[in-house]
Amino acid sequence: MSTFYEITTKIKDQLELDKFVNTVTIGDIFKVDLNKQTIFPLSHIIVNNVSYQGNILVYNVSILSMDIVDESKDMVTDIFLGNDNEQDVLNTQLSVANRFLEILRRGTLADDYELIGNPNIEFFVERFENKLAGVTYTFDMAIANTMTIC
Repeated sequence: MSTFYEITTKIKDQLELDKFVNTVTIGDIFKVDLNKQTIFPLSHIIVNNVSYQGNILVYNVSILSMDIVDESKDMVTDIFLGNDNEQDVLNTQLSVANRFLEILRRGTLADDYELIGNPNIEFFVERFENKLAGVTYTFDMAIANTMTIC
């Protein structure tokens, strides 16, 4: 049977292969020590719910991929870019989401899981203690329900 542990471990293992992910966590995001500089870039897994559909289970999962925004002490000279790397962080973390979702749709994860529908990707800035930026991507993935009644 495909278990919660097996599924979250496969997601973690895939995220850890990405060069823009340093740490992968799971559960309550507010229990992660976001003040530690060494854990970033960080991807955090949240399993929102599981829908029982007979011979399949549909997991609704959100992943937050984020990094610290570095601010320069130099005076702002470019109004569009500002004096930080916020756009770079958003770009790289969008790449993490895009790569993961493509692997889920057509890559090695597609052998065991099926991406259902079109995932939603939302940008965020300054959601937590540090000045962080990144993306939250929420998606449904179906797996075979191999549970027996015996």
